[in-house]
Amino acid sequence: MRIADQLAFGVGALREHRMRTALSIIGISIGISAVILLTSIGEGVRVYIGEQFQQFGTNILAVNPGKTETFGIPGVMGGTTHQLTIDDAEALRRIHGVERVVPVVFGQARVSTGDRGRSVYVYGVTSEAPELWRFAVAQGSFLPAGDPRRGGSVAVLGPKLKREIFGDRNAVGGFVRAAGRRFRVIGVMESKGRVLGFDMDDVAYVPVASAMGMFNVDEMNEIDVAFAHADLTDQVARDVRSVLTQRHGGTEDFTVTTQAAMLEVFDEVMRAVTIGVVAIAAISLLVGAIGILTVMWISIGERTHEIGLVRSLGATMAQVRSLFLLEAVAMSALGGAGGLVAGLGLARILGWIVPDLAVDARPAYVLAALAVSAVTGLVSGLAPAERAARLDPVEALRHE
Repeated sequence: MRIADQLAFGVGALREHRMRTALSIIGISIGISAVILLTSIGEGVRVYIGEQFQQFGTNILAVNPGKTETFGIPGVMGGTTHQLTIDDAEALRRIHGVERVVPVVFGQARVSTGDRGRSVYVYGVTSEAPELWRFAVAQGSFLPAGDPRRGGSVAVLGPKLKREIFGDRNAVGGFVRAAGRRFRVIGVMESKGRVLGFDMDDVAYVPVASAMGMFNVDEMNEIDVAFAHADLTDQVARDVRSVLTQRHGGTEDFTVTTQAAMLEVFDEVMRAVTIGVVAIAAISLLVGAIGILTVMWISIGERTHEIGLVRSLGATMAQVRSLFLLEAVAMSALGGAGGLVAGLGLARILGWIVPDLAVDARPAYVLAALAVSAVTGLVSGLAPAERAARLDPVEALRHE
């Protein structure tokens, strides 16, 4: 048989059983579109989170109280956990390569002026916070430099908080109350938007010592450290551990987390999630493959006489085998093409609905999905094709 005859034979068989063919194609399409859509979402989330982290720069690390690598709860086994203090933060400034250190205390408080107010996060920081976090001041100035152990009655507002409580009035020079304390507004920050789901425009900044008094605490929630360049990451992290361990009586009762380590952990998590969702989507492909196998197996029973006629006209076993493999691959290829269009279309629609999520259909995933669909058709058609090829021509002709 010529290749053209084989193609005509296969197309005719598919047309003759439109409903079965359509159901098999839909099964493959669902699996392929699910793989493309879910991997696109996973890649988009990975890129989005990476960009969110990098807004703060990559040459920073955070020190938090408690050793989260063990049980995550300070003192859970009866040991003593030392507090992170402003003195600890000042000691870190002497480490080689360290450029900025910002002790951080934060909590929620109602910030108001007159009869207008909002419950927002108030951050106690130092003058170096904008440079370390890559924030900028739109009006006025940020907190003044000086001894972080001494508080002050000044505050800087996020643009949303300023707009909500001051309206169109100039906030700089005005006064607000927070947790029962009066602060003079000396600046308004530029808009930063939402970072990891948190609205950085709806916050207030006050001196760290003032925040400690507001929230009645005597320890830091975190100490952020910025260093010169990425090559110093490991060295600075070791030096920070060494300095704080000595200051805490030889106990490493704190956690040092670098930005690079956070991104690496997140990448590993996203890779695991991607593998998981692909495995779930692969169930649809398996269902589609079973559908093709079932359709082909039933089709051979119904076309036994036809197979005998083809064999009597001189078709070899290999040609009969290739006929049915061609049908299986054709169904899976059509399903793959339909799934590709549906998956990319859904990814594009999702990108329009959630513009901040850069849904990214990577070419490698698309090609892999199409290759899997072709292999699925080939594998699911092997057993039926072998059955058809091994039919006895004489007995097949007698079949009604």
